[in-house]
Amino acid sequence: MNLTQFWQTNPKAAIAFSGGVDSAYLLYSAVQSGAEVKAYYAKTAFQPAFELEDAKKLANQLGARMEILSLDVLSVPNVAENPKNRCYYCKTALFTAITAAAKNDGFALLLDGTNASDEVSDRPGMQALRELCVRSPLRECGLTKPEIRRLSKEAGLFTHDKPAYACLATRIPTGDVITPEKLARTEEAEGFLHTLGLRDFRVRTLGDTARIQVTESDLQPVLKNRAAIFSHLKKLYSGVVLDLEVRP
Repeated sequence: MNLTQFWQTNPKAAIAFSGGVDSAYLLYSAVQSGAEVKAYYAKTAFQPAFELEDAKKLANQLGARMEILSLDVLSVPNVAENPKNRCYYCKTALFTAITAAAKNDGFALLLDGTNASDEVSDRPGMQALRELCVRSPLRECGLTKPEIRRLSKEAGLFTHDKPAYACLATRIPTGDVITPEKLARTEEAEGFLHTLGLRDFRVRTLGDTARIQVTESDLQPVLKNRAAIFSHLKKLYSGVVLDLEVRP
């Protein structure tokens, strides 16, 4: 089965839309096929502002309907406590809210952007999607991340080379309580690195220290801007370190 066939069989659906590479291409394919779709963006403290802006920009470019659902994810039981399976509780809450909104709008089918490259066997969040009967057309059609990037580029989508992005909560070690303050300083720290031209990086929390992870190509830019990075992040953290084990 390919996406064209999927939309022929499922011409009406809601899409959990993050503004990332995968859900962007899924929404594009739905619009191109003429399917009746609506995108739902779950706005929480775990998503940085640029993700919402990207989502709105793409939906507008595609002429797709989009609704923003604001959710207090830190009030969900077992989320702020940050256990190993935090993502399960978070995804359950988010997709339950999206499912309810979609059903209210007349959509019985909810889709997400999981692709064929994603390892789903041991991911707590995927358990939540299975329990809520969320379908993943990109995965069902065997589309891998590299293929989705290629197709997105051919389609002229600005998301085609967007780095993979995990939510801000992943920067905080399992077992450490997640607070609005920790999330806000993470977003500010990563936002500052972005202004320096870095694209694929993380600023992780180690106690009260910022641990910067970058790809090999960004090592030199980080060192070149060492003083500026240290000065800015030292306002947010008690210490700043660079991880020499580069991101793949």
